[in-house]
Amino acid sequence: MAEQIPITPAVLSWARERAGFSSTDCSDKFKRFMEWESGDSAPTYAQLEQLASMFKLPIAIFFFPAPPEVPHITETFRTLPKSEVEKLPSRIRLLLRKAKAMQLNLSELAQNRNPSNKLITRDLPLSSSISITELASTVREFIGVSLEDQKGWKDNQTALKEWRSALYRVGIFVFKEAFKENEFSGFCLFDDTFPVIYVNNSSTATRQMFTYFHELAHLLFHTSGVDTLHDDYISILNGENRRIELFCNKFASEFLLPQKVFAELSSKYNASEATAELLAAEFHVSREVIFRRFLDQGRITEQTYNAATTKWNEQRVLGAGKGGDHYWTKLTYLGRDYVSLALSQFHQNRINEIQLADYLDTKPKNVGVLEEYFSKGGSDVRL
Repeated sequence: MAEQIPITPAVLSWARERAGFSSTDCSDKFKRFMEWESGDSAPTYAQLEQLASMFKLPIAIFFFPAPPEVPHITETFRTLPKSEVEKLPSRIRLLLRKAKAMQLNLSELAQNRNPSNKLITRDLPLSSSISITELASTVREFIGVSLEDQKGWKDNQTALKEWRSALYRVGIFVFKEAFKENEFSGFCLFDDTFPVIYVNNSSTATRQMFTYFHELAHLLFHTSGVDTLHDDYISILNGENRRIELFCNKFASEFLLPQKVFAELSSKYNASEATAELLAAEFHVSREVIFRRFLDQGRITEQTYNAATTKWNEQRVLGAGKGGDHYWTKLTYLGRDYVSLALSQFHQNRINEIQLADYLDTKPKNVGVLEEYFSKGGSDVRL
């Protein structure tokens, strides 16, 4: 007989109610469901996997000591209009729940204390009067990466890895997934202790970097946010919410390529797609960032900008092919810092192998191989 896996009955009830199922609904599929919910017995690991799939939740949540406090999605993304929130695809809603679960995982693994000595969302207060230029400069200094450092990186993949590490050093965990919804580049969830950024790993490296800093701006405002390829919804925002969204976009561009630096360089070139290619490669930014700068300067029209960015977005392919190695992909999605945190807790006997597998979003039988891959440092290839 398969081993029963002790879970928290109150969390099981919370998960069922949150997913909109009755006890009878669940009992039709799992004969002993009511016993599990009452704590009189527990599911096997295989049954727990089925429950997690049915309720659209990571397995790790079922081991939490109490139901997590998860705000409604409209409360989480207060800068998005309700009409846009209601349009979010089911895949994105699932990833939002998964991101919240990762925050809870971090709290459990790190004993509710961010591993970083610096937490940018706490230690860098955002003044309502600060200019975008000033904030970008202040954030760059806080993070400790100069523009010359940025230009000196070997290529865009290296830049992507370096920015992810830099964000971790200031308390921001970055996770990745294949969103399967190309309109969405990423999102962030604010938390006083564990702010996280989720990025669409199917986006180009330069688009992912833009998303890092669009979402970082949201986190500095202590809000959660979504980065989409098209920002049509901004036009229907009002007041402070509209200001924040516009600010986040402009901040990401200013951070990655300061206007003053761009103005000096761009005066030597025509406002063309060829120039966008050239400068984008030098600073490891997207061509859209360069063309947005030309648009702001009045050197290209809105029509020219939209035509170019539409074409470039259609070319968005990262790692085209039939898929990569499962373990490298898993390490890329989770990131070395998170995996290292989970493994350290396991080796200190604070969690068991089954719990470790849940934290690493994999099956127990895969844990050993995943750790071997981690020890090789292979996830640095695509971070």
